[in-house]
Amino acid sequence: MQKFRFREFKVYKDAIEFRMKIKLLAKKYFPSEEKYLLFDQIIRAANSVVLNIAEGSDRGTDKDFALFLNRSHTSLNEVVACLDTK
Repeated sequence: MQKFRFREFKVYKDAIEFRMKIKLLAKKYFPSEEKYLLFDQIIRAANSVVLNIAEGSDRGTDKDFALFLNRSHTSLNEVVACLDTK
C-alpha cells in the first residue's frame, strides 16, 4: 500500500480539521437564502485548502510545492471572505 506523505504534514491535518469546523459553522450560521450559494462556495474553498496541500506534496521540487501551498493559502483567504459576506 502506498504511503501518502502529505498525511503526515501538520498543515494537512490542520486543514482537514479547519474544513470540518467551517462546514459545521456554515451549516449552523448561514441564512437559509445563502445555503446553496455561499455555503457551496465556502465548502469548495475549504476543500481547496486541503486538496492543494495534498496535490502539491507530490511535486518534484520545493518551489513547485510552494506554489501549491500558496494556492492553498489563497483558498483560505477565500473562506475568510465568504465568512465576511455572510
